[in-house]
Amino acid sequence: MTMHNSAKPGDIASHVIIGGDPERVTHMAQTYLKDAVLVSDVRGMVCYTGTYGGERISVMATGMGVPSMLIYATELFRDYDCEAIIRVGTSGGYVPDMERNDIVLAQAACHTSAINEGLFGGGTFCPIADYRLLRQADDQAKRLGQKVYIGNTVCNDRYYRLPQAYPAQAWIDNGILCSEMEGAALYSAAAQFHKRALMMVSILSRIACDPSGKEQVTRLPEREGHSIDDAILLAFETALADIREGKHGTV
Repeated sequence: MTMHNSAKPGDIASHVIIGGDPERVTHMAQTYLKDAVLVSDVRGMVCYTGTYGGERISVMATGMGVPSMLIYATELFRDYDCEAIIRVGTSGGYVPDMERNDIVLAQAACHTSAINEGLFGGGTFCPIADYRLLRQADDQAKRLGQKVYIGNTVCNDRYYRLPQAYPAQAWIDNGILCSEMEGAALYSAAAQFHKRALMMVSILSRIACDPSGKEQVTRLPEREGHSIDDAILLAFETALADIREGKHGTV
């Protein structure tokens, strides 16, 4: 047990699907897991373990932002010996033709955070996804008929950003797909503990810049038949395929 997690050793599965919102994680457990058991709820960050497709999987809430994510990812990898974490979250998209609930698979997480500052001397560390998880997610998305974007994202500490201090257009000009707030912490923790991670985010809004460089955020309209459950289902199918590949070398 840790300061932030009351689960006992063995209570949490090797594969964990995480989300910032505890209510969303409870929805994941109730909707997708069979025989889900609450194993921790310290500070309201619920964690459930059950089975999906016959395989043991956990789901856990992590809160918002880099520091919160870094705490929970570190403890899951270090103290509970989790092998793989898949984050399901929401994001603002930079690509003009993105629609609500399109899914972005983050192959790398650029960031404006200082969590890795000074750790590599004068070098710049690039937090990246695990390739096997990324490949599995792409394969499962094709099988499910889901549209996904694959590429780089940017992880920001500030939700309400200051236009004079934040070069949003530079991210857009360099092909960044979307903006979110936790990916760099997840990928950094995975690298530190030699574990595996993948972030997939569901697009909720579109971000563009006016001529002065100020971000313009437009909430995208709902699409019939689509919700964040598109990404949640993809996360569970990805975890299931990865577990089976690890066991049998095949999905």
